[in-house]
Amino acid sequence: MTTRLLLICHAFTAATAAASFPGDEPVEERRLHGHCEGSLAAPYTDGLALRGPELRCAQTADWLGLAAEPVPQLGDCDFGGWRGRTLADVQAADPEGVSRWLGDPTAAPHGGESVVDVVARVGEWLAGLAAGRVVAVTHPSVIRAAVVHTLGTWPGAFWRIDVEPLSRAELTGRGGRWNLRLAAAV
Repeated sequence: MTTRLLLICHAFTAATAAASFPGDEPVEERRLHGHCEGSLAAPYTDGLALRGPELRCAQTADWLGLAAEPVPQLGDCDFGGWRGRTLADVQAADPEGVSRWLGDPTAAPHGGESVVDVVARVGEWLAGLAAGRVVAVTHPSVIRAAVVHTLGTWPGAFWRIDVEPLSRAELTGRGGRWNLRLAAAV
């Protein structure tokens, strides 16, 4: 049987606006206006609802009307010592570290997870999903990792995938093999 997985990126946060490495900040509710909350997850509301453990995922899931269970594997990348700092600040203080982190998917100069670590964590989570419909509210890093894993591509491609707040990615899986599904506009 097939697993149909809808990944939804959490809503906009102050860290998104500041281009900073996030902590556990809330969503900016004023940025939710104008979005049709229920329609983002509508085809998947009859299935399993999951979310990252962070506040921004919980708030986004609530806004979507999902009683989503927190799952540690859907947590954001561990940015270690860079958490809470802007990319510009980190670049000014440690340009070599940022360069290594962006150029080498095995590097973790911040003391947290490398891109390879995130892709492996998400791949293991995907391997354990049961058949059926699943909707998961999570982070850009997790969605990038799921796409990299699904396509079986070089982990450096992680940085070539843009994931905006409230964007969606659909995957289908069967027998350990995953496919990226590009859905038609509604």
